Amino acid sequence: MILQSATGPIRSKHYLTAETDHLLWGRLPSAADEPVLTVDPGTEVTFDTISHEGVLEDQGRDPRAFFARHGVEAEEVLDDAVALAASATPHVFGVDGPHVVSRPVHVSGARPGDLLAMTVLETLPRVPYGVISNRHGKGALPGEYPAGEHTVSVFSRLTADGRHATLPLVEGGEQVVRYPIAPFLGVMGVATAARERPHSVPPGAHGGNLDINLLTVGATLYLPVQVAGALAYVGDPHFAQGGGEVSLTALEAPLRATVRLDVVGREEAVRRFGELAGPLAETAEHLVPTGLDPDLDVAMQNCVRAAIALLGARYGMAPHLAYAYLSAATDFDISQVVDVVKGVHARIRTSDLPAPR
Repeated sequence: MILQSATGPIRSKHYLTAETDHLLWGRLPSAADEPVLTVDPGTEVTFDTISHEGVLEDQGRDPRAFFARHGVEAEEVLDDAVALAASATPHVFGVDGPHVVSRPVHVSGARPGDLLAMTVLETLPRVPYGVISNRHGKGALPGEYPAGEHTVSVFSRLTADGRHATLPLVEGGEQVVRYPIAPFLGVMGVATAARERPHSVPPGAHGGNLDINLLTVGATLYLPVQVAGALAYVGDPHFAQGGGEVSLTALEAPLRATVRLDVVGREEAVRRFGELAGPLAETAEHLVPTGLDPDLDVAMQNCVRAAIALLGARYGMAPHLAYAYLSAATDFDISQVVDVVKGVHARIRTSDLPAPR
């Protein structure tokens, strides 16, 4: 099914299409941005999202022509992606980031010091295909890949059951690699207190381009609110991503995503999680503290510190015992190494621990 704007299942009565006026391209919302929607805490919002792959200038800024080269019919290309590419929306390739991001949603009552909780409720693929790209000077192996002079964009199509994607072993070959999809939003964030819009690539305390592949349906991301109303946004949809996202992008593809927006007041937030300096995620099985820094070693150290502090605040665990437990029983995963600011996240099993104090 092709989910063009306002067609197909739409879970929430609060629905933000991906029409050009609802989008930013390459920049994230700041304190100066006016919201496109105001909701009460606990409200579900359905967002149509657009992938930047097939829209960017180094791919021709013409999605229909780009995807036609991969056998995609014109009617299978999203009209809102075509409209964005053809629009006068400001975007300077190589200066702005690549990501297409929603304009912000104001959550009533959210104040600096609170946490915004963004819970992913549904992620529907809008098309049955996506793209994985590698660009010069980018990725885990800059200078080695791409081997030629042009950007490499690998087309990957979903299987009939919609649970896997495929790509060929060799260009033009019939044998394929088949891998599972696990859709999530690479960008989930709150506005920064500065007036200038941040670049879309590096993540930070505001969230943004975290690329944490655990943020699938059922997961919650907690972010320290920086401006009144939080001004929440989403973007950078993925069908799948391995830890590290080594080539630069993962399987980038558009989603219709429904997210519940809740506010955790400061006192409650400190009681549950301690003083959060940056993003924290939670799944059905794990608490997921994060560490961010341009140096991967420092990002790892920041994540370990955040995990120790979380165990102390939530369970009263002594720091040296928390350090020992993390070493024995917790996996620290690389979120991504390709977004200038690198990310590490921990998976702390909540089943190992007593009830929070």
